[in-house]
Amino acid sequence: MLDRFAGRRVAVVGDLMLDVYCWGRAVRLSPEAPVPVVEVERVSHSLGGAANVMRNLVTLGAEAVAFGMVGDDEDGKTVLDELDRYGVDRTFVLADPARRTTRKQRVMAGTQQLLRIDQESLAPAPADLREKWLAGLLAAIRERRIDAVIFEDYCKGVLSAELLAAVTEEAAKYDIITALDPKPGSLMPVPGLTVLKPNRVEACAMAEMSVADRDQAGLDQVASVLQKRWQPEYLLISLAAEGMALYRNNGQPTRIPTRAREVYDVSGAGDTLIAAFTLALSAGGNPEWAAEIGNHAAGIVVGKIGTVPVTMDELRKVLI
Repeated sequence: MLDRFAGRRVAVVGDLMLDVYCWGRAVRLSPEAPVPVVEVERVSHSLGGAANVMRNLVTLGAEAVAFGMVGDDEDGKTVLDELDRYGVDRTFVLADPARRTTRKQRVMAGTQQLLRIDQESLAPAPADLREKWLAGLLAAIRERRIDAVIFEDYCKGVLSAELLAAVTEEAAKYDIITALDPKPGSLMPVPGLTVLKPNRVEACAMAEMSVADRDQAGLDQVASVLQKRWQPEYLLISLAAEGMALYRNNGQPTRIPTRAREVYDVSGAGDTLIAAFTLALSAGGNPEWAAEIGNHAAGIVVGKIGTVPVTMDELRKVLI
């Protein structure tokens, strides 16, 4: 199945981000306020959000086609350069001069994150950009130039219920996989997805149920609500240290224990999971195998510091 990842072509629609890390040492407390003073030793950047999903697809051997937007600024140029470096098709990454590129800056003291600074625009994408994305996606589906579509919603303005519904409906006609990584309250339920992948907190919020005391029975109730509202073929709920739960339509849930050996940083783990899971499905794997592969992939990246992708060599080592 891993060999069949090569040549898979996946469209990713969603919010592109730039993750910036200031690495240093906390040397003393500031005399101005009870906060540490960090002596910065180096600064690095990496693709984040939907762009991190694209990067994971590429490092796992597939091809990624990007649909999203950046601002007309230096961070936007950096995102485009990084997409080029990974060989992502960015024909439909469009610039909106009225907004800034989403930037998440983390201040690190050793392996400890002390602070995150977000700079972003949250306004919906202009109608003309969404029309171009929709036209490009529908053409790619009808011409069978893609094997799957991943929707990454970080509530930064790219996705709309109308775009999601139109693409999902068309993809179903051509047996093309559709997967959504949702944010609660961002989109109205759209039926017909192949995969809906929230984490536990997101799933409870989407079901309008409390996250407290969500044991197996409670989680099953949450899943039942989401299955009725969204009607996905598969519902995959990530459970952090407890692994994940996979629900089929009218089937018993499958619990998959975590594969992480050590957890240093959960940044980007959900991006890795949905990339690997969707790739495995498109390569012909059954959903249980796909979830297991995604689980192992996410277990690798949480053992690293920063937003980093998983490579095929790393995945083979833990699976063989």
